[in-house]
Parts: sequence; structure tokens; C-alpha cells
Amino acid sequence: MSNPLLERLQPYPFERLRALFAGITPNAALPNVNLSIGEPKHPTPAVLTDALKAAMGGLAVYPATLGIPELRLAIAGWMHRRYGVTVNPETQVLPALGSREALFSFAQVVLNPADASALVLSPNPFYQIYEGAALLGGAQPHYLPLEADGQCDYAKVPDNIWQRTRLAYVCSPGNPTGAVLSQQQWQILFDASDRYGFAIASDECYSEIYLDEASPPLGALSAAVAAGRTDFRNIVVFSSLSKRSNAPGLRSGFVAGDAALLKQFLKYRTYHGSAMSTAVQMASIAAWNDDAHVIENRKQYANKFNEVTPILQKRFEVGRPQAGFYLWMKTPVCDQVFCRQALQQLNVTLLPGSFLARDVDGFNPGAGHVRIALVAPLDECVTAAERLIEINL
Repeated sequence: MSNPLLERLQPYPFERLRALFAGITPNAALPNVNLSIGEPKHPTPAVLTDALKAAMGGLAVYPATLGIPELRLAIAGWMHRRYGVTVNPETQVLPALGSREALFSFAQVVLNPADASALVLSPNPFYQIYEGAALLGGAQPHYLPLEADGQCDYAKVPDNIWQRTRLAYVCSPGNPTGAVLSQQQWQILFDASDRYGFAIASDECYSEIYLDEASPPLGALSAAVAAGRTDFRNIVVFSSLSKRSNAPGLRSGFVAGDAALLKQFLKYRTYHGSAMSTAVQMASIAAWNDDAHVIENRKQYANKFNEVTPILQKRFEVGRPQAGFYLWMKTPVCDQVFCRQALQQLNVTLLPGSFLARDVDGFNPGAGHVRIALVAPLDECVTAAERLIEINL
């Protein structure tokens, strides 16, 4: 016996990528450059690793799901420095084992499995966790195609869809385009949430990788404050140390926002078994309290975009994103064919854009693009770009 909803889940993009590359022999004369997976490769900062080592005694203690007060204070302090917003660390902040598990489990709190008409809005292309959370919560995903600016146009959502919406996943800065939602687009979402009562889950795991130090990306809570919504009603944000602090293996993030929603989420998480190790909490405190390593991290990514983008633009249509560490590049042939040829000819691993999206009315908005994750060292990223402009199609 098994949960029949599991049968609705589709293969993960990297499972499909392995199948796509079956039977291909990469060019053995060239070392592989893997730019397919968004896994940070910069060194984890010493401020974090030193704190983790010093806190190993905490492994002898069962952690509380709510986390220690010092961690919630550190997160609240960072949010005030970064966004200028004030959150109550007692009621509006919860630690999470990275943003991924929290994004998934949050849907189980706000969705009613008995509601057969429920919809969960998702950008398209999208992070596949949104889809899985919707399906396993008994809802149906409703995919919103990305527009030319790389974000969804929420003004185009018809009333009959808003009426059935129970949860809207928003990714800003976006994966894969790096586009940032504007105050005007947030306002459309806020107004719709007020009218129809759905929750907004803002995935902001790429918020600290941006190319203009003078223009950090707008966040959902700062947009809410600008709109006069200081209670953050129906809004929760998800963030993580994975990209910000090059610590994907730490599995540390947080959820913040509407106190009423977080109260229910805490209840769920108490049963879910998602308490963060005290040692990880201490390392997280050190990371959230330190901004210097994040600035240096951004500089490294900015250097990659500055070097790689002009090379690729010699042959392909690609622009610098507002934020994140991806290039979303148009391909002159089918994106899957392009990725197969890039591996076979050049030993460069990329991800087809169509694997990140779903067909809606016969159209896949990710098709004809590849996602290039600039996570490898600078010299490898430059090497990959120089190879790609020589590809034989």
C-alpha cells in the first residue's frame, strides 16, 4: 500500500537529465564543467564553521522545534538590517532545516485535502518543490508562465482562478531568470489575497546574490510594509543560508511573517520532527550576524557574470539577471538537443529549460532555453563559456 498521491509526482529535473544523457560519451579530451546544478561551490565562511565546531557539545541535547531565542533574535536582526522590517522573534520567526523542507511542509498546513477544487499558484518554470507540495496536499498546481521580464504577470490571473487559490508560491529573485518582483506586482498579490483569503509563500533563497550593491532585491515583507500591511497578514517568507553563506549542507533557514500562520506551522512542525540541532543553530547565529562574508560572496558572483556574459553574447541571446547565480540563455535549437551536444562535444553540463517547466495548452515556457548555474570557479565558468560559443549545431 502507498499514498496514491505519490503517483502524481513527476521525475525531478536531474533524473530527467540523466535519462537525456544516456548513451552520450562526453568529449574525453576536455575536463567536465558542470553548470547544471545550483549548488554553491564557494568556501563556507570561517565565521560559520568555527562556530559550528565550538558548538558540538550541543549534540547531546534534544533541540526545540521553536529554536533557541538567540537564533530567532539573530534572524530578526538580520531582517531589520537587510529589509528595514521589524518582526517579533517570539511569534513571527521559525527556524527551518533549509528553505526546501519548509516550502514543502508549509503547504500541508494551509491546504485542506478535502477541498477538491483547491489550486496552488506556481510560476512556470519553477522549483519543483512547489508542485510536489501542492499535489501531496491534495491540490492542483496552476502554472503561471513567466513573461518577457522573467516574472509572472499576476494582473492576468482571472477571478475564477483566484477564487480557487489557497496558496500562491512566489519566487523572487526568481529561479531560473533572476527577475525580482516589483512593488506593483506585490500589491496585486496582496489585494487578491485580501479578497480571496489565500496564503502567499515567498521563496527568497536567492535574495542575497545580486549584482548591484545599491539595489538589493525587494522582499515580500518589505513590500508589505510599503503597502501598509505591517501585520504581514497571509504572508510568509522563506530564506536560507545555503546560497547566502555557501552552506547548503548545513540545512539552515527560516520562515517569517504572519504570526497566525506561523502558530499553525509550529504546531505541524512539532509533529513533523523538524527541530534544528543546537550546534547548527549556533553556527547559524554566527552566519546571520555577519554580513561581511555575504558581500564578498556577491563580489565573486558579480565577477563571473562580468566575465561570462559578454562571451556568451557573442553568439547567444542572454542577459545579466537582477539577482541569483543563473544565466537563462536562449538556444538556437531545441534546448534538450543543445544540452546533449554541449556534453558530447564540449563536456559542459547544462540543464534544459523545458525540464524546469510544464506544458500548458501545448506550450512549455522553459523550452528553447538552458539554465547555466555560475557556481563553479571563475576560470571554469569562463572556460565553459568559451567552449559553448564554439558549439557545432
